[in-house]
Amino acid sequence: MENSRKKYISPFSTRYASEEMQYVFSEDFKFKTWRRLWIALAKAEKELGLSISDEQIAEMEANCENINFEVAEERERVVRHDVMSHVYAYGKQCPKAEPIIHLGATSCYVGDNTDVIILKKASEIILRKAAQVLKNLAEFAEKYKSLPCLAYTHLQPAQLTTVGKRATLWMYELIADIEELEHRLSKLLLLGSKGTTGTQASFMELFENDEEKVKKLEELIAKEMGFSGVVAVSGQTYSRKTDAYFLSVLSGFAQSAYKFSNDLRILQSFEEMEEPFEKTQIGSSAMPYKRNPMRSERISSLARYVIIDAVNPAMTAGTQWFERTLDDSANKRISVSEAFLAVDAILNIYINVTGGLVVYEKVVNRRVMEKLPFMATENIMMESVKRGGNRQELHERLRTHSHAAAAKVKLEGGANDLIDRIAGDNAFPLTKAEIEAQLDPKLYIGRCPSQVDEFLENVAKPVIERNYSGEIKTELKV
Repeated sequence: MENSRKKYISPFSTRYASEEMQYVFSEDFKFKTWRRLWIALAKAEKELGLSISDEQIAEMEANCENINFEVAEERERVVRHDVMSHVYAYGKQCPKAEPIIHLGATSCYVGDNTDVIILKKASEIILRKAAQVLKNLAEFAEKYKSLPCLAYTHLQPAQLTTVGKRATLWMYELIADIEELEHRLSKLLLLGSKGTTGTQASFMELFENDEEKVKKLEELIAKEMGFSGVVAVSGQTYSRKTDAYFLSVLSGFAQSAYKFSNDLRILQSFEEMEEPFEKTQIGSSAMPYKRNPMRSERISSLARYVIIDAVNPAMTAGTQWFERTLDDSANKRISVSEAFLAVDAILNIYINVTGGLVVYEKVVNRRVMEKLPFMATENIMMESVKRGGNRQELHERLRTHSHAAAAKVKLEGGANDLIDRIAGDNAFPLTKAEIEAQLDPKLYIGRCPSQVDEFLENVAKPVIERNYSGEIKTELKV
């Protein structure tokens, strides 16, 4: 522990990402997957007639999980090649199988196929956690579907919406991200066994130019690893556009979460809503009364990182030379893993926040009633016209009264007296009681409750059901 404090340690490991997501990008998962791929290759080659015994495969399977890392690391210091170091280490544990491990393959057989498997596993975690966020927000939207609140354009009060309807906006964008990730997963294929430049020449040599066996080899490997197939053509690697596509989707998740976190930070400033705040939590070192939205701020911070990080694989994809170049490797190791770790962290916080959102209904209503007289002017004007009033004249009087009432509020700090001004104007053929009857907030929320019901049933529910696999609760590490 003492020595670890003298080295850089990624905050994703110590503060942000879950153990589950970290494991997918761990050396343990990576090298065990390499061994699974070597086993799949050996099984397929045996089935297609190469001289590989059941005993050799059994020996490989028996040592799939107990990786001798020290042997591999020592060997890599000598040969400077990670794949050959692990072939060597595996062979030390499997002396009978040693001659046929990695037979016909190039480094990208294990490296790239493992990266594709990692993309799949990591994406499945993202989908499950995003579904939990949706479930939390669906329950929230249902609860508050009829609670009127101020809606904003240009961050200025416009008309009314409801607290629940606003939550569906956050959900809608997250659903778009989920569907896009589902699409990417549906198209994800293994690299397969393509050889050094993608020509499968080494396998043609192994199978004495039997093209059907070479094609069948890939089919068997894909099936063993749980994929529907392999890419149609490639150089030595799978197309780096695959990474760019997946990180583009992750950027979408970050954008959606960013939008939510910013909205909530503003609402917390308005004192209408609040993220969870623990009893012993300190909001400020200087101001004991403060309840800072630190969780939402962390979402915003991590989201910016992901959005920028998504440029990395796009640049890598565009700068690959011919059938293979290695300037992708160092960048890819960092950019892909950290994008998934960051989105995992974002969703952990998103789950935590949406599982404990606080709504201050009296504050919400007070803020509505402060602005509602202005918003009710159109209804007042329409009712007055029905009773014989002149629309153009009434519009001008309402404009004058509204500006005067606003000035009293802004310049004098007084109460909004717009209703009294209108009631005292003989041009309006309405009593004060009739005017005040127009101040029921529920008259101004349109179809919000119905929109929430329809959205939850027709849009959100199918997405949640496809991806939800049991409740996920998250606690912040720090």
